[in-house]
Amino acid sequence: MNSQASHRNKKTLAGLGLNLPFSRCENKIQDPASAWQVQHPQADLQSDSSASGPKLARETGVDKKARAFSPWSHIVTLIYSQLAHCLSFNDVCDGLSLHGAALSALRGATPPNRNTLSHANKVRSWELAQRLFYRTLEHLQNSSPNFFNAHGNRRFARRFKRTIHVVDATTIQLVANSMDWAKHRRRKAAAKCHMRLDLQSFLPRFAIVDTAKENGNKRAREICADIRDGEIVLFDKAYVDFAHLADLSARGVFWVTRAKDNMRYRVERKIQHGAQGAQGAILRDDLIRLKNKKSRKDYPELVRRIVARVEVDGRMLEMVFLSNNLVWSANSVADLYRSRWSIEVFFKQLKQTLQLGDFLGHNANAVKLQVWTALLVYVLLRYLHGVHAWAHSFARLFTVLRSSLWRCWNLKSLLQCYGTAGGHLRMLGAPEQAFLPGFARPPV
Repeated sequence: MNSQASHRNKKTLAGLGLNLPFSRCENKIQDPASAWQVQHPQADLQSDSSASGPKLARETGVDKKARAFSPWSHIVTLIYSQLAHCLSFNDVCDGLSLHGAALSALRGATPPNRNTLSHANKVRSWELAQRLFYRTLEHLQNSSPNFFNAHGNRRFARRFKRTIHVVDATTIQLVANSMDWAKHRRRKAAAKCHMRLDLQSFLPRFAIVDTAKENGNKRAREICADIRDGEIVLFDKAYVDFAHLADLSARGVFWVTRAKDNMRYRVERKIQHGAQGAQGAILRDDLIRLKNKKSRKDYPELVRRIVARVEVDGRMLEMVFLSNNLVWSANSVADLYRSRWSIEVFFKQLKQTLQLGDFLGHNANAVKLQVWTALLVYVLLRYLHGVHAWAHSFARLFTVLRSSLWRCWNLKSLLQCYGTAGGHLRMLGAPEQAFLPGFARPPV
């Protein structure tokens, strides 16, 4: 009797387009590691951290605040809310409840109630998602080291045989309910995500989520703490702190940034004047020494100052660059800073593709939890983008995975042949599914 009822329920869900195909497709999948239901929000994470998940929950104290709704179910729920682009608690909870049987295949994950999810986002520490992000990044780097060197800004970054980091921040708008902790202006609330992006792999390597009032140069030391000798870091002028730049130079780190308009200096030596560059005119290339008493005390060494005309949005603008490297050509310094604008593409992908416009909670913990989950999902999607040789845009990859979220696909075949002449990926249904209930064609 139970098997007959289960069979009827599956037929009903199939008619609604909500198939639960995990058990039926189990023997058809040739490459289980490439199937969606075991792909990298869960599969590699499960295989590597089946024991580390509870360990992270214990380290952050989340396990003490969990009863029926486990930390694993919470993480899966947050990942689903990003992939499905859910707008509210009801959107998340109803979607998971309708697919409860398929959800249980993910290590017994359970759908939450609305109040349960709201309370979990409020009291369970966001550090769980943060540590899971770094653990996942480390695991993917160890399992596929070539991936971290084979993607990203190939047009320019390959000219340098060293790692290039880009540091910048983006503002995330919040609703007025968050003004008690994230007041940005008189009647606005906002958070800020400080980011260090690896230009070669186009993956985030370090992030800080804080209020929008926090100035960038106060976070610069923390963001650049683990940059190694010989690597390159690119800043916007909001992160200029000469004491920090002197520390980077002492550690053997090369840096490039823009000069502030009120910077006082004295020219010590002219390297070149008026030479034409490949992308525009190099107007000046000088070695300078800072004149301001505090700035000169913080950075007593010579600084390279380059004035160049750079094309921005179809217009030629004059910009002033600073660097501690006295050997590179002026064109290389200007091109390096131009490549810094790649981080704006990253922020665009993060904010316009993933769900960072509507938050599941207004307190600081809920907002940080959702931002770190979005970064985690971004890394997983970028990994799929590279490993399966996805030939289309990042936004289209997200759209394909969102539309096939509850289907049983061979993910490798889906991503490799999607949009090509060999792709035959239509969902084939029974003829009676083409009619509305009560309007089906009568049997012959």
